[in-house]
Amino acid sequence: MEVETNQLVQTIHDAPERIVYVSAGAGTEALSNLLGVAGATRTLLEALVPYSKAAFDDFLGQPPAKYVTERTARLLAGRAFTRARWLDAAAHPVVGVACTATIITDRPKRGEHRAFIAVWQPDRLVEYGIHLNKGHRDRSGEENLVSRIILNGLAEAMAVANPLPLSLTEADRLVVNTYHFGEFARQLNRGELAYFGVTADGRIRHKNVNPQALLSGSFNPLHDGHLELLQVSAKLLGHPVAFEISAQNVDKPPIAPETVVDRMAQFAGRWPVYATNAPTYLEKARLFPNTVFVIGFDTAVRVLHPRYYQNSVTQRDAALSEIASQGCSFLVAGRQDENGVFRDGEQLKVPGTFTALFRPIPAEAFRKDISSTELRATGQRGSR
Repeated sequence: MEVETNQLVQTIHDAPERIVYVSAGAGTEALSNLLGVAGATRTLLEALVPYSKAAFDDFLGQPPAKYVTERTARLLAGRAFTRARWLDAAAHPVVGVACTATIITDRPKRGEHRAFIAVWQPDRLVEYGIHLNKGHRDRSGEENLVSRIILNGLAEAMAVANPLPLSLTEADRLVVNTYHFGEFARQLNRGELAYFGVTADGRIRHKNVNPQALLSGSFNPLHDGHLELLQVSAKLLGHPVAFEISAQNVDKPPIAPETVVDRMAQFAGRWPVYATNAPTYLEKARLFPNTVFVIGFDTAVRVLHPRYYQNSVTQRDAALSEIASQGCSFLVAGRQDENGVFRDGEQLKVPGTFTALFRPIPAEAFRKDISSTELRATGQRGSR
């Protein structure tokens, strides 16, 4: 190992971050470097090399449209990141790093040689795309360059100085993009944004977005009940459902930007999630017209209670009328109350004028007696 590489890896090992490392097609030299310097157990939680399609698809949770693209690298890094969160019981800062590549093999390739690397942290995602000067290097040369980019990406994520030099030719093309979730959360906190979303592959969406359905909650933590409700709702509605976290809440203090990004991080590589400044469903309807809001029975009771409308039935009815006029509606899941009684949407006391606004999910389609409050109280973890 070169002295400069050894020194950089040693500095990486001395940083507090813990990582899950995933590489396919290239990047094994970087992994070897990480393992070859004393202290790897302080850095590496897990390393995977899903070379076969079956292994790749299994780790990703689905077959990608294409295996070597920026999007696929981001999805892999998101999965690595959520895996790192799950494995690190000591709650160190964690990083998911992934590489998907096609470089020289023992048979000629028609297309370009390229690699895409993504490094996912709670507050940001950085992607590196290297399009290689085909024919200029042998396999070890291409592997070395890709691995140097990976180590430099890790070093940047850990705020480590002295990155490795890259011997790039004029025909090599390195593109770097950063998706800064933390900055958008701060803008949301300052009231400069009404919302922003993070897709499963880490892209940020903050304007001209109208999700077809939203499942709102605090997700502290995200658990299997939320995930099963998402799947059941999507099946009943016939279209995708996204998650939504409100940084402002009717009954609770505002959520700090760092808490917003930490909770959004639970969805990395798996599902789209939005953060909004809309504490009420009337405000959500104004923000996202023609959206179905997936809610639990307890939330539906609050939506219908005059207490949340200055104790005015008239104001409540006006709000529900506006929600309907925005083309929005509610899909209501059953919930077990504090007395252990399961209550579903059929038991809601909905004023006759608004019956069509609330569609119940049958108990036989969904029932999951689990809550984030209970998990926190008993010290249990959420979904992985």
